[in-house]
Amino acid sequence: MFKILKRQMLTPNICKMVVSAPRIAKSALPGQFLIVLANEEGERIPLTISDYDREKGTVTIVTQLIGASSAAIIAKEEGEFFRDVVGPLGNPSAFVKMDEEALKGQRYIFIAGGLGTAPVYPQAKWLHDRGIAVDVIIGARTKDLLIYTEELGSACDNLYLCTDDGSVGFHGVGTACLEDLVNNQGKEYTQAVAIGPMIMMKFATLTCKKLNIPIDVSLNMLMVDGTGMCGACRVTVAGKTRFACVDGPEFNGYDVDFDEAMRRLGQYKAEEAEEKAKYVK
Repeated sequence: MFKILKRQMLTPNICKMVVSAPRIAKSALPGQFLIVLANEEGERIPLTISDYDREKGTVTIVTQLIGASSAAIIAKEEGEFFRDVVGPLGNPSAFVKMDEEALKGQRYIFIAGGLGTAPVYPQAKWLHDRGIAVDVIIGARTKDLLIYTEELGSACDNLYLCTDDGSVGFHGVGTACLEDLVNNQGKEYTQAVAIGPMIMMKFATLTCKKLNIPIDVSLNMLMVDGTGMCGACRVTVAGKTRFACVDGPEFNGYDVDFDEAMRRLGQYKAEEAEEKAKYVK
């Protein structure tokens, strides 16, 4: 049983939870994920680790209300328990495995959208703590939907907020902000990382290709069982079939067949909405 120590609604449908999990916190790395089982009747839900504290023995998860299972997670209160939490799973971000000398001189730009902003935090923090140059772009439809702005503000060199409606920061999407930084403000980046909605990552990849910036993307939203057994997260990468959970969740964005991934992601939208309507009163 895994106790929920803190619970906070970041937006009306996005919930942040700090969970006691000492063994997981001890070995967690940026880019990895957990499997959360809310109760005995629930299903396994993969959630990217949004923070970890080895000393306190805690991990942080951020959940968006989508269907019945995510609703069961969000319904938990502080002091209650999850039936099970398994992890860390998946491969850590590529930079974790890089030689320290190879990291020196690198300049990272993270493009975060929606729920994807939360898992950007441990990645940016890991790099920033080691003196690597890190800029972060956070995009949302409006200012009230921006999350993790305070946390990321302290974990990067420059934080750029973008809103579709211009209510705060750059008026436009994150990819347009990136183009403005490079083309008009003279910014130079050696590596980009995009985490967010699939369509956002597709256009972030197209933008980075135009700007000649390598980019990694996270396909965590495709995962179901998280072990490679169910096959739901199959995706074509560089012409070969890969599984987001065991081969990723992060891949070279240039190699990902985003159109195929988006079709797979949308297969069960109707069923998710139907179950959510039954669960959420």
